[in-house]
Amino acid sequence: MATKTTIKLKTNYDVVILTDHRYLNDSKTDIYKHNVYHEDRLVYHALEQLGLRTIRLAWDDMFFDWSTTKAVLFRTTWDYFDRFEEFLNWLEKVATQTILFNSEALIRWNLDKHYLLDLQKKKIHIAESHFIEKGAKVTLVQLHDILGWNDTVLKPCVSGAARHTYKLHLETLESHEQIFQELIRNEAMMLQPFQHNIVKKGEVSMMVFNGFFSYAILKKAKKGDFRVQDDFGGSVHHYLPTNDEIEFSELTVQACPELPIYARVDIFEDNNGHIALSELELIEPELWFRYHNEAALTLANGIKQKLNNYKLKQ
Repeated sequence: MATKTTIKLKTNYDVVILTDHRYLNDSKTDIYKHNVYHEDRLVYHALEQLGLRTIRLAWDDMFFDWSTTKAVLFRTTWDYFDRFEEFLNWLEKVATQTILFNSEALIRWNLDKHYLLDLQKKKIHIAESHFIEKGAKVTLVQLHDILGWNDTVLKPCVSGAARHTYKLHLETLESHEQIFQELIRNEAMMLQPFQHNIVKKGEVSMMVFNGFFSYAILKKAKKGDFRVQDDFGGSVHHYLPTNDEIEFSELTVQACPELPIYARVDIFEDNNGHIALSELELIEPELWFRYHNEAALTLANGIKQKLNNYKLKQ
């Protein structure tokens, strides 16, 4: 083990592609893991094609010296919300040693769905939302009575892969009250009116690199479910967005505290027929490079340009 560590410390890289330990290796039997590995390899080869020395590691690799790479690229670090405090401590440390894509400031801003309120202030139309802060003394029945909502979705403000996401009705509030009280003691939550068009028409993911729209994917929930994530049986389809959807996605990215090198803008048609932002993903979004292989090179070119600009500033 000592020899392996010495080799890593003596090797300099331009970019480390970050994943988590579950996806370090390819799988011939698990299509989900295979897709993750395959898409990260597309990015790896695109970076190498541009002459950037690249390696792919788990973000919590205890043997790697993060100061020996010029940059790290967050890709599939999908266990961070299960190890949140550990991840934040690691993030603070590694941000002093190398360049992060996206930046530490953007990651911290995007970690908590309160960022939606910041975007709303900049005239980005978001899904109607009510935030319930940690430790609030309120019940689900009281919330629905105050807000006048009947069908809703409850989710944590820090989440991923639909963790603790529940579809609620007035008739089912009491059965969810215990879990709601357990959650709100430890974290902030958000309540939104149920968006019927997400089930009827799906949710669109708009991929934006360096502020410019690249391509889109339509995600649909399986019959009888409301969650579009493939973790829950959702399906993915090619999608040709309208000019209004493209403009919306680019304006959303421009409204960020700084321009991200990559972004996934999840949009849908709200209950009033308007384009609305569901989520803005800047940390570790699935980008479906397997459907648009050339986009991996678009991302790689953006990274190389950022590194060149950084070099010029030094």
